[in-house]
Amino acid sequence: MCAGALPDYILGMTKLLEQALEAVRALPPEAQDDIARVVFQLARDEEPPVPLSSAERAAIDRSKAAAARGEFATDDQVRDLWQKHGL
Repeated sequence: MCAGALPDYILGMTKLLEQALEAVRALPPEAQDDIARVVFQLARDEEPPVPLSSAERAAIDRSKAAAARGEFATDDQVRDLWQKHGL
């Protein structure tokens, strides 16, 4: 398809965004709608980010450090946690 035949909304997209939308097209309609809602929230940028407490920032730093060391929960640990919370 030549560029002149593309809809206007596609012409201004980056290649990465085009690839992301192509991947989304393959998902079920409910998943597509969920992703569309997230995109709208990000694009509108109407609400300011939620400030994190120092405890939350410290927890994130610990998590990033553990990930950098390759320390991840096992599948069984994740499954147990999900079950504990009814997920």
